This record gives sequence, C-alpha cells and structure tokens, in this order.
Amino acid sequence: MWAMAMKEFRQLRRDRRTLAMMILMPVLLLVVFGYAASFDVDRVRTVVVGPRAEQVAAALPERLEVVRVAPGEGRKAAVEALRDAEAAVALVAGDAGRPDVLVDGADLFSARAVVTELRGRPGLPAPEVLFNPGLETSAIMVPGLMGVVLVFVGTIATALGVVRERQSGTLEQLAVMPFRPRDVLGGKLLPYLGVAVVDLAVIVAVGVLFDVPFAGSPLVFALGALLFLFVTVGIGVLISTVSETQGQAIQLAIMTMLPQILLSGLIFPLQAMAPGVRWIGYLLPLTWFIQLARGVMVRGAPFEALLLPLTMLAVQGAVVFSASIARFRRDLAPSGRGHGADEAEAVQDEAAPTRAGTR
Repeated sequence: MWAMAMKEFRQLRRDRRTLAMMILMPVLLLVVFGYAASFDVDRVRTVVVGPRAEQVAAALPERLEVVRVAPGEGRKAAVEALRDAEAAVALVAGDAGRPDVLVDGADLFSARAVVTELRGRPGLPAPEVLFNPGLETSAIMVPGLMGVVLVFVGTIATALGVVRERQSGTLEQLAVMPFRPRDVLGGKLLPYLGVAVVDLAVIVAVGVLFDVPFAGSPLVFALGALLFLFVTVGIGVLISTVSETQGQAIQLAIMTMLPQILLSGLIFPLQAMAPGVRWIGYLLPLTWFIQLARGVMVRGAPFEALLLPLTMLAVQGAVVFSASIARFRRDLAPSGRGHGADEAEAVQDEAAPTRAGTR
C-alpha cells in the first residue's frame, strides 16, 4: 500500500497542472466566498444637479457617495450621467421642494439598496428607477451570460481543437506542409469564431423574447463582442500551446474561466468587493464585456460612453493574441519562420552532405 501511495504521489508531483488546480482552486474559492463575495453595496456613486445641489449633497446619507455636484445642470444631465455609468444615483434638486431621485436600474444591487433605503423612510423622496424599472434580474444576467458563452466557445473549444490536432499527429504534418503558421491558425479558429457568433445571435434573440431590452446600437455591441472573442480565442490558443492532452487543456481552461465568472461582476457586484479583489476583476476580460453589454443593451449607452471597456478589450486582445501567435509559431509550427527561411534551411540541409562528400 505504501508503495502504491508513493507512486501516486510521484505521478501527482509530475502533473503540475493538476497539482496547481488542486491547490489554487480551494484558495480562490475561499478568497471569493470568505472575503470578496457580498451582495451588500455600502457605497453608491451619486451625482447631484440643480440649483440647490450643494445644499442637498451636504445632507445625503453616508451610503450615497457624491462624485459630482453640478448646480448649473438639470434633469437631462442627470439622466446622461446614469446612462454613461458615471453614477448609479442622480438627484435633481430644484428651487424648492424635495429633490427628484433617479436610480440606474442596470446597476441592480446598488439600485435595490437605494430603493429599499428610501422607501423605508417616509420623509425621503420616492426614487424613480430608469432603464430597468422593474429591477428584473434577467435584464442584468442575460448580457453577462452572453459573455460566459463566448468564453466557453472561444477558450475551451479552441484549446481542445488545437490540442486534438496535436494528439492525432496531424499538426506536425501541417507543420511540414507549405502552409504559414497564421494560415493554419486562422483556418483552425474561423469555425469557432463562426459558432460563437451564431451562439451570440441566438442568445440575443432568446433574451429579447424574455423581454430583455436592447436599447443601444447593435454595431457597438458587435464591435465589443468581436474584441472579446479575440481575447477568449487568444487565451484558448495559449492554453493549447502549453497542454499536451485534452484533459490538461480542460483543466487550464477551467482555471481561467472560474475567476472570470466569480470576479467579473456577473454574480457579485464589483462595488461590494474588497479593493484588492476588485482590481483583480478589472484585469479580467469578462468584466469589461459585461460592462459593455449591459451598457448597450440595458442603458442604451452611446459609443463615447463605452470607450473604456472597448479600449481595455482591444488592448487585452492585442496582448493575448500576439502572445498566442508567438507561442504557436515557436512550439507548434517549427516551419513557421517563413517560407524564405524554410527554403534557405532546406537548401543548406541538401548542400551539407554534398559538402561533406566533397571533403
């Protein structure tokens, strides 16, 4: 029995990916559910406009964190601030009477916290919820689930597809054929991109059937989805270059997907997380896609208001995809140093025996 136990221990030590998943996954779950996971939003970003803005801002409860006070602006500016995700609550303080309270329904947890607090105090004004008046959970979850589907198709399916070629030995055959690495890689990835686009269209159609709003521009949404797909596909190619088997690829894909699902704001609000964990969430591509999808579909945010998530997705896509192509050329496509270099090497190889025989 001891001999068998030692054998299993040695095998486990050699399988570093499985060992890392066995150690890192419990640590991640403990950090998320013991330290970061919370549905309670303590601070809600607030904009106060109107002639009595400064007076009203000074009297707000502690939960409403004032990020901007604009006495010269009105209700239109307050609505734009909510649509651009500058704040989750906007107060319009007129010349007299109670201020109007506008709440962003797309920021579901913040909106519920504010609505519950204001409705529990008869002396405070009744809030008006915009963009998601019924505070429906489906309106917030469906855009996030689109990102999860794209992560699944782009990362797992891509990684498995490339590793399958490697296991069957056909990738080495492709490497010695007169194909450039980018042609092989592009040909492998195009079907998965097509499947992901079809999945995205189906989810949008089903979401609309379930009364999920789509108030923004489809072109902006398509641009964001395309950038996000490049990131996920790049991660899938990176995983395939460090995986020998499909089992290893699935393990690594799960290790990249789980943090994105837990720390991207899909389930737990980013505002309720501890600052250190929140900044980890800002490094994940799913975080920015969810912000973009909710902004376009629920708020109808314009292109200018979504420049930050679009830029972050573009930067992450460029970095990840460049790294994946470099790894693919180096590890999986030894003939990928260009046809000219290959031909020169072939000529040198043919000439070497001839020179040796001459000597």
